[in-house]
Amino acid sequence: MGRGKIEIKRIENTTNRQVTFCKRRNGLLKKAYELSVLCDAEVALIVFSTRGRLYEYSNNSIKSTIERYKKACADSSNSTAVVEVNTQQYYQQEAAKLRHQIQSLQNSNRHLMGDSLSSLSIKELKQLENRLERGITRIRSKKHELLFAEIEYMQKREAELQNDNMYLRAKITDNERAHQVSVVQSGTEYDTLPTFDSRNYYTHVTMLEAAPHFSHHQDHTALHLGYETKADPTE
Repeated sequence: MGRGKIEIKRIENTTNRQVTFCKRRNGLLKKAYELSVLCDAEVALIVFSTRGRLYEYSNNSIKSTIERYKKACADSSNSTAVVEVNTQQYYQQEAAKLRHQIQSLQNSNRHLMGDSLSSLSIKELKQLENRLERGITRIRSKKHELLFAEIEYMQKREAELQNDNMYLRAKITDNERAHQVSVVQSGTEYDTLPTFDSRNYYTHVTMLEAAPHFSHHQDHTALHLGYETKADPTE
């Protein structure tokens, strides 16, 4: 079974802490030796125990290695300081350039607005005039382009509205025609009723006038026959 991972923190038990120190110290000295031999590196290792005992390893001289370390740190500090100075100077120069550019742009803007022209020469004024004329030409060209585009859009919109108007007029005409057809058809139905004829009317009235006399004669005959039947009961 492999070793389990342990939490890296101070060992509270004194005996266990001393045993762990001895084991790991020997492993660290062994790794320093192997690194110096395998990689031809200059290695210096200094270890002090909790009791103040010194343990060291060096493939050269501890003192020379420490001196070399101090020199390397000093050179690094100097190079860092030199880099910082150069960086500061660079940023100062860039800031000065940007301030000069801002000042130039502000002066040019004032000149375009017609201010602060007293310091300009005739040549500079002529150049400024040419710049303004070119700018006005471009502005007018852009304005005309936008106006033409707007006119074209409005013309298309007008054509669409005219088409819609024609479509609505056609719909109205169709509805009126349909209404007229329905009115004509309803008038035809009324016309199919029997027309008034004076001859037919006279004949019909004559028949109605004759009908009551005929009915009265029938009733009288029936009454007469009934009376005769009741008068002779022996028969």
